[in-house]
Amino acid sequence: NHPVKDYTTNKVEIVSMNHGFAVDRDSLPDGVVETHVSLFDGSNAGIALKDKPVFSVQHHPEASPGPQDSHYLFKRFVDYMEKAKG
Repeated sequence: NHPVKDYTTNKVEIVSMNHGFAVDRDSLPDGVVETHVSLFDGSNAGIALKDKPVFSVQHHPEASPGPQDSHYLFKRFVDYMEKAKG
């Protein structure tokens, strides 16, 4: 279980994460923003496009090691799809 801070909500969630690679925040192009950071090692744990409903996280939101800590990500995805559907 890893603590990850979501910059968009300013909350910390407990996530299931295991990876050997991470996105280098200094390599992010214009239009991409870091949204999550690991509080263990400071590595990038999420990104989003600034002008499109696109986001990604570097953990397993479906695992819910905390009390559905990452459920809001699925809600955000559904909200984006409903808005796009019109």
